[in-house]
Amino acid sequence: MGYVSQEQIAKAKQMDLLTYLQHYEPNELVKVGGNTYCTRTHDSLKISNGKWCWFSRGIGGKSALDYLIKVQGLSFTAAVEQIMGQAAVQPPIFMSEPKKSPPKTLLLPPASRFATHATNYLTGRGIDPDIIDFCIRTGRLYESTPHHNVVFLGLDKYGKARYANLRGIVSGFKGEATGSDKRFSFSVPAKTSHILHLFESAVDLLSYATMEKQDGRDWRRDHLLSLAGVYSPKKEIQESSMPLALNQYLADHPEITTIVLRLDNDYAGRLAAATLKAILPEKYTVTVELAPQGKDYNDTLKMWLGIYQRKAVYVR
Repeated sequence: MGYVSQEQIAKAKQMDLLTYLQHYEPNELVKVGGNTYCTRTHDSLKISNGKWCWFSRGIGGKSALDYLIKVQGLSFTAAVEQIMGQAAVQPPIFMSEPKKSPPKTLLLPPASRFATHATNYLTGRGIDPDIIDFCIRTGRLYESTPHHNVVFLGLDKYGKARYANLRGIVSGFKGEATGSDKRFSFSVPAKTSHILHLFESAVDLLSYATMEKQDGRDWRRDHLLSLAGVYSPKKEIQESSMPLALNQYLADHPEITTIVLRLDNDYAGRLAAATLKAILPEKYTVTVELAPQGKDYNDTLKMWLGIYQRKAVYVR
């Protein structure tokens, strides 16, 4: 058995896992998004903010020493020797911790006393009134004043509003409230489920929920999540990262094992679905169920209800 000094142990403990992998095992490091990484061997082992956690095994730590012992199975002495041996050949360059941005302050538009205009707008698009009422009661939807926009809220796992998407009722206006955090988008968590359905917009999500209810199924049986805007992958698929809202939702709901991509049935939607299916970790079962009729799920719903009207196209 080798011998390591207290000084070597102290120095080995100072090296974090991200620094170790960047310098000595760069091929093992895979960027997930933002400042989050996973390892190529274990996609459920996430590295972020100076810590690492192997979610599938329920273990974690801070240092590279912890990783070599708990994940690689090295003895304490062998792990110290490996770190110090690598450092002797190629001294690591420790990156200074990036300054954390102050948390965003979400500035929501004032709420109208009644949501009459918003309700009429959504029911006019075929959305079930009971589902609209549920979203209003649970703080996921309201009507703003004085412009009477529909406001779709994204809540974090504690029920706090972190994102707001605004949609015009009498115009094509679409926007976000100042301070919106794209990691949190409009969603309806399931009571108990391992399945997540992903949509491009809140209206598409509510349209699918309406169709489920009309078919006599519990529309809340699975997780429902909309994206905070259109997902645009990189030109090279391997360089693409997951949408922030999807990444956050999966982190908040580790019970999810199946993801159904119900994006728009157009070129952008098909490209987004193909990219997500390619880059999502292998632990997820991913299927693609684009809108069966029309461009999106609201088109499909309106066709089912017989209220679909094609937009007029004017040719000069």
